[in-house]
Amino acid sequence: MCRNIKLLFNFDPPVTEAEIRAASLQFVRKISGFQKPSKANETAFAAAVDEVAAASTRLLTSLETNGPIRNREEEAAKARARGEARFGD
Repeated sequence: MCRNIKLLFNFDPPVTEAEIRAASLQFVRKISGFQKPSKANETAFAAAVDEVAAASTRLLTSLETNGPIRNREEEAAKARARGEARFGD
């Protein structure tokens, strides 16, 4: 599950709210152990996703870097190459 959480900082174009929410959902799924919560846990699960997304947004907007801005296509190509090296064809 955690392999789906993507690096979100220092990209052009900047990260979107949807990308932050998707990463937050994956994080909450991982730590809770639920792919989809039961009705009894749905409210707590949704609140946790909202809180993680809000904290992530605050973090990403407050970070600074002197490094070059990353290109999404180049990073995706590097990730594919790492996957092929790790898992083969």
